[in-house]
Amino acid sequence: MSLLLFIERVYMSIVVVFVKLLRRTPEKVHKWEPINDDDLELANTNYPMVLIQIPMYNEKEVCQLSIGAACRLSWPLDRMIVQVLDDSTDPASKELVNAECDKWARKGINIMSEIRDNRIGYKAGALKAGMMHNYVKQCEFVAIFDADFQPDPDFLERTIPFLIHNHEISLVQCRWKFVNANECLMTRMQEMSLNYHFVAEQESGSSIHAFFGFNGTAGVWRIAALNEAGGWKDRTTVEDMDLAVRACLHGWKFVYVHDVEVKNELPSTFKAYRFQQHRWSCGPANLWRKMTMEILQNKKVSAWKKLYLIYNFFFIRKIVVHIFTFVFYCLILPTTVLFPELQVPKWATVYFPTTITILNAIATPRSLHLLVFWILFENVMSMHRTKATFIGLLEAGRVNEWVVTEKLGDTLKSKLIGKATTKLYTRFGQRLNWRELVVGLYIFFCGCYDFAYGGSYFYVYLFLQSCAFFVAGVGYIGTFVPTV
Repeated sequence: MSLLLFIERVYMSIVVVFVKLLRRTPEKVHKWEPINDDDLELANTNYPMVLIQIPMYNEKEVCQLSIGAACRLSWPLDRMIVQVLDDSTDPASKELVNAECDKWARKGINIMSEIRDNRIGYKAGALKAGMMHNYVKQCEFVAIFDADFQPDPDFLERTIPFLIHNHEISLVQCRWKFVNANECLMTRMQEMSLNYHFVAEQESGSSIHAFFGFNGTAGVWRIAALNEAGGWKDRTTVEDMDLAVRACLHGWKFVYVHDVEVKNELPSTFKAYRFQQHRWSCGPANLWRKMTMEILQNKKVSAWKKLYLIYNFFFIRKIVVHIFTFVFYCLILPTTVLFPELQVPKWATVYFPTTITILNAIATPRSLHLLVFWILFENVMSMHRTKATFIGLLEAGRVNEWVVTEKLGDTLKSKLIGKATTKLYTRFGQRLNWRELVVGLYIFFCGCYDFAYGGSYFYVYLFLQSCAFFVAGVGYIGTFVPTV
């Protein structure tokens, strides 16, 4: 398994290096020309109709930011429709959304606030319902932003031309830029992981296969392709990946534009991050289970692309990486100190993992000094991802659990700073995570055994890793937000 992961990471890194050296930017690979607005009489008609969807659920801390950013997009007002899909049940959130929509409507923005009387299908259900309105029929493209995403004004001007001039392209995906990456050590770790995802996984998939997983936001779809692929489905918690795979099987191509960044917020509480990672790990595993035969039986794509989808995209990146990381580094390696006759080769314990780690870290040069913390944190999170992966594969109880990732917003965080310090110790019991504590105790026991009877310094790693599990176990990670 270590060898499989090593080959996959090296392969993606080589692709990215060649893309950079040859300067194969999306604008050079695909036809891209700015929209011609020189002729004043025809200026607006040169711009296609664009629908901008913003799905949200009880996100009063950030909803105004996303709605405002969408309404400020540089695009003719009569050629775009902003559609706020508000599934909120919280009266305060509803009031804020309605007030923000009314404010922009008075400024001449064509903005629609669509409210459902249920949450069937969660985000996928909201997006699907949004596409069924009559006014959507006049739109050619749809841009999607989650409630905490804030696109720059030139977002559409830089992405839509790819779709206008390249009729085989169905999706333009842009990079995420994290506004709160420096908030705490946990957000810095997330930044390292997600930067690698965009720099390596999305870039290599776009360059070699014209396919990658849609990130669910900060992207623009060709509505004809979306409809041809069957529209939004809520059979898993990764409706974005589901749609992307189905569009790929219909022969559509994707392009990732690394230079267009969209600001957003990382989850800064450990609880919110765990829920997010559960969804991101469980959903792909469940989708792999549901779509493997569909991929194999498809006749529109090549055998090479089928192999890439099933093996590289799903099996290695969504299944193996989580299970192997936890089982090998947190269970098998610690256990080897109890059985000296078990010898794990150095290439599996040192050389390959070191190479993989360095390749991950290069994507975020400013955080190279945090490399050790990142390794320990990723090993802790691999426990939750492994559990979620098995739930997805087996379609167990929490397979369709959808918890909206909590985003605090600057306003809320500033209000809670004083309160958090006064209630920090009274909420200690609420922060205990027994799974992390149990695994931490086992690794600590193995470290003590190696310190007493072993002939190497392996206990140093075991003690550090056990400390990481203990820190997560008692909840001293991320931003602490008390119940107020």
